[in-house]
Amino acid sequence: MRVLIVDDTHSVVETIMDYLELEGIVADCAYNGESAIKLIHDNHYDVIVMDIMMPKMDGITAVKTLRDELHCNRPILFLTAKDTLDDKIQAFHSGGDDFLNKPFAMQELCLRLHALHKRGPRIDVGQLTFADLSMNLQTNEVIRANHVIKLSKIQRIIFKLLLKNAPAIVSKEAVILEVWGEDSPSSDSLRSHIYGLRSALDKGFETSRLETLHSQGYRLKDD
Repeated sequence: MRVLIVDDTHSVVETIMDYLELEGIVADCAYNGESAIKLIHDNHYDVIVMDIMMPKMDGITAVKTLRDELHCNRPILFLTAKDTLDDKIQAFHSGGDDFLNKPFAMQELCLRLHALHKRGPRIDVGQLTFADLSMNLQTNEVIRANHVIKLSKIQRIIFKLLLKNAPAIVSKEAVILEVWGEDSPSSDSLRSHIYGLRSALDKGFETSRLETLHSQGYRLKDD
């Protein structure tokens, strides 16, 4: 097992790493959220141990970034002196999997690390789902009811935007901005991509998932 320890207190990091080494666990360390993100981007870790109060970038912000932007699905254990219910709610809502208060017993930390490692990566990170539709954000694979759907690059961008907001309506202007930025295409171009996306999603199915609402925009529906 390879673990990343993220804490701005050097003595705490050194103590943990010494103990984990005796237990046969390989550990790296970082002293703030920014450094942790760089290490996680470049290396594989089985479990991440994250403090909350740190300079440059706190643990809550770092974990949100890991989950939402890097789509990191590794188990994350918050290790912190902050112990109010609100602190724990923030930790879990940001993407944490476990919470251990300081001071703590090294044996308990080790037991929790093994439990998280055994549980494995989270399956809800890096994937968007709605009804029988899903999109893997790391591979861009689109699936409907276990059938792989092939989309063009622009169709994938539109689908991802609609999936993120489903079942809410996404305006035509929002779609154009997401795909083309300030360079607005012709109406026929957008209409053509929407038609192609709908055809790809609905091929072989009786129920249409993509709906166009006149003067409002587009949305994915589940009925």
